[in-house]
Amino acid sequence: MGIQRLGLEAGEAIRFRRPDRTRWQDGTVTGIERDGSLAIADRDGSHRAVPAELVLVRAAGSTRKSVRWEPLLERAARTTQLQLF
Repeated sequence: MGIQRLGLEAGEAIRFRRPDRTRWQDGTVTGIERDGSLAIADRDGSHRAVPAELVLVRAAGSTRKSVRWEPLLERAARTTQLQLF
């Protein structure tokens, strides 16, 4: 049960919000914790366990100049078609 099933890759940039704060913080996903939350490294390198409902990911089609964020649970709920090689 890895992060791939959520549509994420290790090292992918995300935004998260801690329950005790109102601002979104930047980070990168590193894996899944035992309790099912995401293992995240924040900008300072600190590791955090954050519930999936408090995570935003870049939306499909976002570019470096025009970034759109969507809730992780929305991405995980979508089915994706596998690429044919």
